[in-house]
Amino acid sequence: QVQLVESGGGLVQAGGSLRLSCAGSGRTISRSAMAWFRQAPGKGREFVAAISRSGSSTSYADSVKGRFTISRDTAKNTVYLQMNSLKPEDTAVYFCAANTDFGIVSGLEYNYNYWGQGTQVTVSS
Repeated sequence: QVQLVESGGGLVQAGGSLRLSCAGSGRTISRSAMAWFRQAPGKGREFVAAISRSGSSTSYADSVKGRFTISRDTAKNTVYLQMNSLKPEDTAVYFCAANTDFGIVSGLEYNYNYWGQGTQVTVSS
């Protein structure tokens, strides 16, 4: 059974930083392409960032490019999302997702077969 557990969310002022973590069970992180998605109140879930199974490729939504960085530590079985220069519009529940079937980056929800429960990020103006 694959489990993903996010942590690191919280309340931060605009311009601040947060680092989200996603811990996977077993060897989930090392054998999966991983991604972060987010869902703001009243909106659908949207792609934020993804990293390939090898870690050699990353992809970002235009809205976070240059501010957010996705990375992975296979020894710790953890994926991170470093978020800098946060804006109020970044407020959302952030979800970690794993694609255990393919190792390439993807911004499409249906390519990910395991999801975490989410962690709330709130950015005040």
